[in-house]
Amino acid sequence: MHGEKRRAIGTKNISFPTGRLSSIERAQAVLAGGCDSPVRSGWGVGGPMFVQARASGAYAFDEEGRRYVDYIMAYGPLLFGHTHPALTTGLDELARHGFVWGTTHPEEIRLAERIRGYLPSMERMRFVTTGTEAMMSAIRVARAFTQRSLILKFAGNYHGHFDLALLDAGASAHTSNAAASGIPGGVLRDVAVARYNDLASVDAFLRGREHELAAIIVEPIVGNMGYVTPVEGFLEGLRERTTRYGALLIFDEVITWLRFGLRGAQARAGVTPDMTAIGKIMGGGAPIAAFGGREDVMTALAPQGGTFTGGTHGGNPFCVGMAHRVLDLLESHPQYYDDMRERAERLADGIRAIFARRELPYAVVQHESIVDFKFRAGPPNRNYDDARAADKKAYAAYWHAMLERGMLLPPSQNEVMFVSTAHSTADIDATIEAIGAALEKNG
Repeated sequence: MHGEKRRAIGTKNISFPTGRLSSIERAQAVLAGGCDSPVRSGWGVGGPMFVQARASGAYAFDEEGRRYVDYIMAYGPLLFGHTHPALTTGLDELARHGFVWGTTHPEEIRLAERIRGYLPSMERMRFVTTGTEAMMSAIRVARAFTQRSLILKFAGNYHGHFDLALLDAGASAHTSNAAASGIPGGVLRDVAVARYNDLASVDAFLRGREHELAAIIVEPIVGNMGYVTPVEGFLEGLRERTTRYGALLIFDEVITWLRFGLRGAQARAGVTPDMTAIGKIMGGGAPIAAFGGREDVMTALAPQGGTFTGGTHGGNPFCVGMAHRVLDLLESHPQYYDDMRERAERLADGIRAIFARRELPYAVVQHESIVDFKFRAGPPNRNYDDARAADKKAYAAYWHAMLERGMLLPPSQNEVMFVSTAHSTADIDATIEAIGAALEKNG
């Protein structure tokens, strides 16, 4: 029918029928960079990007209908896998009275009450649409409440794509040149970027500027430079310093709340922040997020105070309804957390066994339903310096080898593997087998 010719896509040459445009080519013709988020482009693994046609349960399907065991899980929010019936059945009923009203409604109030029941530090809250909005708004409130400007953040933590957050961020941001990234020089004056798990670094950046500090923002457990846990005393040290300096401690729990239980990372750490941001996981992937904190802090917001945040879609009835469904599902199935943990442990143990047989010096980390390892010899990551020392070429080769074997991993070594309730023991065992074969192929 049609001849074949090769066109360069990223760093790979892919064959497509002459006269027909592939989805990648069509995307590049209309989407900036061919995608809506850089990590999706596949540039971190040498391309090409994975084009997905549909999803179900633990599986993603490409345009040819091939099935892949999905460990991206929309980068975290899909606790129940794709298309869980409790979330996808009866959507007409949720939409029947409208998707967005622009008014406050009883179900929005009830959702806030439910959230506060699990996260009592969120004495008052406000709903927004994305985690980026939640963190951006929390920082604005912190600055208004303290009447200060300086924000201290940590290299490798990802808080969204607003200017301040992108400096030395994790995930797929990789923002190293602020000017080239469209970040004004004025932003740099009011941000300090410290080393995660290093209180001495915090003190060095704040020395002489303690009276300027509005807030310290942090992922209490990090999922954006690989999986990184706080060392003993780190979060407690941040709590003590913010209290001493009259600043606020803001936890970014966009990944950790619900992924680490109904009470989030703050309950596990035993550290209470002044403000918290939560996100997409509470809507099962539907676009809903929130930020909140101490009552006195949140009174900085209009109409009580002079600080504005708002949006037409904030607290919209459809996404609020989805969030109620997620909480209903978790409350009625407490065993789900045990199920996910057991499968994640099985996966981690299987990877460790492969590394032991092959005498590979990589550390495997697993916590609840997250599994991670990096192509870097030594102990698990403790900061962004460790994450950046991992072998990107080795990960890229591994990613492609796993894709060939029907396993969809994040196309960036800064991300982690997310296990859901939809992943079966058979899926886990097939994944372990694929990892062994992929590492054998790539030496």
